[in-house]
Amino acid sequence: MSTTAPATHGAAGPAAHAGGRRLNARRWAPYIFISPFFILFAVFSLFPLLFSIYLSFNQWDAASGIGAMQWVGLDNYKFALTDPWFTKSLGNTVWLALASGVPQHLIAIPLAAYIHHAFKRSRNLVIGAYFLPFITSSVAIAMVFNTLFSREYGQINVFIEWLSHAPLVGGLFPAEPIDWLNNSRFIKPAVAFVVFWRYLGWNVVLYMSALQTIPRDLYEAATIDGASKLQLFWHITLPQLRPMIYMAVTLTLMGNLQLFEEPFILVGESGGLGQSALTTAMFVYKTAFSGGDFGTASAISWLLFLIIASSTWINNRIFNRERGAR
Repeated sequence: MSTTAPATHGAAGPAAHAGGRRLNARRWAPYIFISPFFILFAVFSLFPLLFSIYLSFNQWDAASGIGAMQWVGLDNYKFALTDPWFTKSLGNTVWLALASGVPQHLIAIPLAAYIHHAFKRSRNLVIGAYFLPFITSSVAIAMVFNTLFSREYGQINVFIEWLSHAPLVGGLFPAEPIDWLNNSRFIKPAVAFVVFWRYLGWNVVLYMSALQTIPRDLYEAATIDGASKLQLFWHITLPQLRPMIYMAVTLTLMGNLQLFEEPFILVGESGGLGQSALTTAMFVYKTAFSGGDFGTASAISWLLFLIIASSTWINNRIFNRERGAR
């Protein structure tokens, strides 16, 4: 009896260890497969985010190396809040955000409703045409609109000149060509128009996706009761679109307050004549890469983050209050 027991124990030992190793392998396999995402997220997202927070409390020129970093506490934030260029860039950003963002939704909602009800077979083709500017290269857009806004040969000035000679509305338009991108009065409207044109189709697609979820029975019942098209839009379409309106307005707030590509490509790093189109995101870039002050640039970026977070919170409260009132 004593001679067979050790043999049984010895045979079971390696099998038990092998089973344990397989169990551990199965337990850790999912984490191993998803680890590339977490590694990339930590290296390219989390670390830059934390380093930016730390950098905002320091004075640092990247060309001098990490050893040249000097702790200054809240001095970067105090300097940014008292800097007139930061105030000017923030004012430009808010102006462009409102001038381009508000018309986007005021036009996108009824336009999406019209496309949804008027087009059946060719609906996707029409939506694709409106969505095309959103996926077009920013450089290509800048080249096109630089040509359109040209003082001498731009088609916009050609159209305005034609209107200036029209019998009824001729007096409302200037006879001289407008230098859109070199006149401080017209730079912001020109940039706002480009932003509006580019992101209108994106909002149309968002509202179209929401319109397709509205039950047709609601429209049929209201039509039988004698509701007009305007009443259908006001009492059925808009209330059903409220969740999508909230999401679309939130995305517009976050995107427009970070506006960078369109003004940067159209008028350059300086923001045009008199810094008329200098946005806060452009000011961050200019402070960091032209001025070499990465600490102040990080502080400004976090101030911009607080402004965007506050705007999003206010937007959320407004929509929740309207929802509660109903």
